[in-house]
Amino acid sequence: MANHFKTSDGLTLAWHEWGAEHGGTPVLLHHGFGASAKLNWLAAGVVAALTDAGRRVIAIDARGHGESEKPHDPALYGEDRMSRDLSELIDHLGLVEVDLVGYSMGAIVALITGARERRLRRLVIGGVGDGILARGGVDTRVVDNRDIVTALMADDLSSVSPSALPFRQMADATGADRKALAAQAQVVHAEPIPLDRIIAPTLVIAGDRDPLAAHPERLAAAIPGAKAVITPGDHRGAVSKPEFAAAVVAFLT
Repeated sequence: MANHFKTSDGLTLAWHEWGAEHGGTPVLLHHGFGASAKLNWLAAGVVAALTDAGRRVIAIDARGHGESEKPHDPALYGEDRMSRDLSELIDHLGLVEVDLVGYSMGAIVALITGARERRLRRLVIGGVGDGILARGGVDTRVVDNRDIVTALMADDLSSVSPSALPFRQMADATGADRKALAAQAQVVHAEPIPLDRIIAPTLVIAGDRDPLAAHPERLAAAIPGAKAVITPGDHRGAVSKPEFAAAVVAFLT
């Protein structure tokens, strides 16, 4: 059963916990667009790898996702707002320090958080690359967020952009609220993130067949002291490969 907390703008968001019996710095996880804590982290084996390593794990369901509230107003979305949700969850739990892991949309949220949140011990960024430098968020050179909105709301999928179709297919497969996802897709982060302000040691992980995470070494080079590793897999599959979880555990140990 999920736990819940109220954000400063009045939404009720869900969070999940595993390994509560473990001490030390908790690991906070933020999932990707269209996914959820259970889908992105539990089903992928990342939670098990972390708890097996003796870590307490906390994962949020972002607004519009999973078991969290799902408004349809784009003004209530954006990775910057989701970053504030993370800080408010840290406040709610009374944590003095966390390790933060984000994937895809969650990686953008984590980078924004890393640039201003001083309670981070370590930071892991997955599923993004130099699109962060070029676009300030999701790599719209690969898939246009406007095409994602169209795909999510279309009645006829025959005219949907092939690059955006997987987002619709995933939403249908998981029973997601497509209007809520479209609201987020309308306001994706698209301005420079002050990566030079990140002081937590940072790892960038990218799948070797992930077009949305091209040139992760360029992203790592823009973050003080960061390093990049390549693991097997495409954008949806890399996070579920054992090499991904192993890299996260090794870096956070």
